[in-house]
Order: sequence, then structure tokens, then C-alpha cells
Amino acid sequence: MNCLTAMSPMKSWLLLLLMTLSVEFPAIENAAANEPSKETEFEPDQTQLPVKAPADAIVLFDGSDRVEFVSKIGDRIDWPLIDGTLESTGGQKANHIVSKWHFRDADIHAEFMLPEKGTGNSGLYIHGNYEMQIIHSADSKRPGDADLGAIYGFSKPLVNAARDRSVWQVYDIRYRAPRRDSKGNITRKGTITAWLNGQKVQDSVEFGEPRSIYHPYRSGTTDYLKAIWKKQLATTTGPLFLQDHGNAVRFRNVWILPLDKHAYRYE
Repeated sequence: MNCLTAMSPMKSWLLLLLMTLSVEFPAIENAAANEPSKETEFEPDQTQLPVKAPADAIVLFDGSDRVEFVSKIGDRIDWPLIDGTLESTGGQKANHIVSKWHFRDADIHAEFMLPEKGTGNSGLYIHGNYEMQIIHSADSKRPGDADLGAIYGFSKPLVNAARDRSVWQVYDIRYRAPRRDSKGNITRKGTITAWLNGQKVQDSVEFGEPRSIYHPYRSGTTDYLKAIWKKQLATTTGPLFLQDHGNAVRFRNVWILPLDKHAYRYE
């Protein structure tokens, strides 16, 4: 039996794509894999919101009509701008928005507010693959890997740092992308350290290949996202997605602070 036919359709497609990428992007991939990103202490000050973005941060949304996000097809987003906040459209699922800026390793900051009704389900899809969960779970006695503060499907939060609905909350995340070789295989796992509302909820948690079939590159994807994913596999750089999961979650003050020289504006 042919080895590709023995695989699932998703694994077969991924293998064929990786074989193509090893030819198209070897120089870019090797440069991205070999250059180390800077190491600094990570203990963000979340005592007073909103938090001012550092001078060298890339601001994705600051409350103005200058929004550094596009839709899943690369067009203007249709999320409403309300009182200096972006509100997930709420009436549908998977209307995620995608940052115009792509990065490899970075500190990521986002402030959000859950609606008074519903689960408040949303999230930060880092590189479209690894979700820092957003959901109402302030009352959870034993938070799991689907609660606020979790890396969805990978790691439950160290503590329940969730606040109640209709108050501003804040994530600060240090993300280091997995490294891949020219064949697309992970040679070094990625890591996430995350702070939520003044408490550390993830501490250098390692992760490998994405697990969920519902993330943007695999569920409801588009030609625009397929092109990004193809390049992302080769270069280990990618965007930040704000998730729409049918709840009117509000976002403000979203920025990234690259930890290396690989951030660029995707056109």
C-alpha cells in the first residue's frame, strides 16, 4: 500500500505540503531556525489597565480606527468598533480576524472583556495553532485545559486568575515558536509563559504540533490563510488571530513585542 494512502487525508496533505516547502523556502527556514531570540526576564506589570505599549512594540489595535487586522480572506474586518474596542461579531462562529504583522518569537499583550450573557468563548490563536483560551470560568473550582488561562488542549492554568464578566482582563504571553527543519519536522518544541490578571498561569510550557482540528488553518480556512500557513511552515513566522466563537467579546490595547528580527508586515 502507498504510504500516503495509508495516512489520514490531513496527514497526507501536510506531508505533501512539507515536501514542497523544503524546496521552496530552505534558506529562509534555516535562517529563522538558527538565529536565537533575545532572553529577558518576563514578569509583566498588570496592576493598572490599560497597560501602555512599550515604545518598540508593534501596536495591532489601540482603540482608533487604525486596525492592524484583516478578515480571513484578507479584506477589511467587519467587527464593530465600539467605544474604542473591537467587538467579536457574536452572531456567527469562526469570523476570526488575522493580524497583518507576522512574527516568530514575541511577547503578546491583549486586554478583553466578556459579555454579560453567554459563555464568553473566544481566544488568542497564536500562529493560528495554539490558543490562549478566553471563556467565562471565574467560578471554576478546578480549571482545566478549556478554561480561561489555559493553552487550549495542551495545558490547564496553574491558578484560576479569571475575573467576572463585564470587567477588563489582561493577557501577557511570551511565545517562542517551534523550530522546524527543511522537511517541516519540529526540531525544538515551542514554549509559552503566560500571565493573566496579575498571576502566572503558564510557565514555560512546551508544545509541539497543533492538536485541534478547529483552528483557522484547518476549519473554515481560506485561500488567504492557506498561503500564510504554507509560508509559516517554512519560516516559523505567523500571525495572531482574535477568535470569534459566537460571543460578543470586546478587545482593546492589543500589541506584540518581537523578541527577534523576524517580524514583518504581511502583504
